Amino acid sequence: MTAQEKLNIIINAADELKAENIETLDIREKTSIADYFVVCTGTSDRHVASIADKVSERLAEHKIKPIRTDGDHTGWVLHDYGDIVLHVMRDEQRQFYDLETLWKNAQPNPDLQA
Repeated sequence: MTAQEKLNIIINAADELKAENIETLDIREKTSIADYFVVCTGTSDRHVASIADKVSERLAEHKIKPIRTDGDHTGWVLHDYGDIVLHVMRDEQRQFYDLETLWKNAQPNPDLQA
């Protein structure tokens, strides 16, 4: 499965459960840890967990499991799928950590440039 196909499944599953402000960050030229971050907001800890669970279920249908998960009941759940990292956050955590600005302002890594 391509990263784009996986990305579409993640976004559609999050959207199905009414995740708010779903944003995809293309970080391929900035770091080697992943190709994309998907960041979205849930309205409560339960909503955050439900969104992450739905994404996990959808990808499991394609025999894709997260390499690592972190953050149950903390207001921020992270699922690492290798080329894509899903961040489902409560609004408070999302505003505080502001991953979008952090990664948008990060300079391209010259070692990753072709």
